[in-house]
Amino acid sequence: MSEALRELGDYVAAALPEEVIGTRVALGELMVRVERGAVVRVLTFLRDDSNCQFKCLMDVCGVDFPDREERFDVVYNLLSLRHNHRIRVMLSTDEGNPVPSVTGVFSSAGWWEREAWDLLGIYFSDHPDLRRILSDYGFEGHPLRKDFPLTGYVELRYDDEQKRVVYEPVKLPQDFRSFDFLSPWEDAEYVLPGDEKAEDADG
Repeated sequence: MSEALRELGDYVAAALPEEVIGTRVALGELMVRVERGAVVRVLTFLRDDSNCQFKCLMDVCGVDFPDREERFDVVYNLLSLRHNHRIRVMLSTDEGNPVPSVTGVFSSAGWWEREAWDLLGIYFSDHPDLRRILSDYGFEGHPLRKDFPLTGYVELRYDDEQKRVVYEPVKLPQDFRSFDFLSPWEDAEYVLPGDEKAEDADG
């Protein structure tokens, strides 16, 4: 199977030499990295070419790498029922450079692109209806970015006196919080509650 995926990756790279940056097979999946501006052409080729036939766009998602200059990856997962293959198409972008919308190639991309815009702030140019899909209309920021605060910026509640929902800035009751990001089953430098009983029984 991996040999067939390698051949398919070489075929796509040879057919689109200007658009494809690189291909690789990892964990039984073919991954193709493409230029940001060429994504519509690449997905159209993958859908229509007789050797590809990737007719199903399974999902579109974003990945945040805040330390990179182009901090976002946009990932398109496609399926070919004809050839029983999957392919992952990836591109890089940042907050200032829009990604061309692929809703003209796969209409199902519309909601996934809206989700990536809402949660990560990835802008898709020429999208027919790019607005928030999961968070509220007045929501500030993009909650799946890794630099977004866990508490958010505002909280909303129903005010019984005003008889409406009101937005208020988040107020933390503590001046300082210490979060332990270690797994309690690995690397923890403290005794978990209840573990002292097991030590006593061993002794």
